[in-house]
Amino acid sequence: MSPLFPLGRGLMVVMKTSRAWDVLRRFKETCKLRGWKTSESEDWIEADKEYHQFLLIRSIHPASFKNIVLNRKCVVREGLSYRIVEASYTAWLFSETPPSSITDIVLSNPELSRRVAIYDLSPLLDGKRMCIALNLTRSDVFHAFENYLRRELKVRLKRHPIGTEKYNVTQAA
Repeated sequence: MSPLFPLGRGLMVVMKTSRAWDVLRRFKETCKLRGWKTSESEDWIEADKEYHQFLLIRSIHPASFKNIVLNRKCVVREGLSYRIVEASYTAWLFSETPPSSITDIVLSNPELSRRVAIYDLSPLLDGKRMCIALNLTRSDVFHAFENYLRRELKVRLKRHPIGTEKYNVTQAA
């Protein structure tokens, strides 16, 4: 194995993360046109007095993921001060395919499945025009994000293959 391989892999991770941030940044610009409040430095959008949080991540341990989704905290900066608010919805944007244990945590808890969306952006970041989505929420912001991916970036959204019998969940309209 080449000694440069780790550096090459690290560079690829940085490039993928940068592209994912760019997708989110451009989406946030369209949110402003809808009259939704966005943050310059944090990744939340306020619409209809609810906070919709976006978390961009490469990977996470399932126990950490569960603690974060149950916590629902969102940091909002106002000038030089910060305050903590409760996020109504959280979208996880994965730059690498998340393990099934992550989606199992969301699907096994009906409350979480109504508040948490998961987007596997890895195919998109690898140059394919596809994204795998698990979104059972009623978040207008997350549905707008999906429409943005489809219309502006020409991305095909593939629905996550959920086992509805196993988890007794229904897809939001």
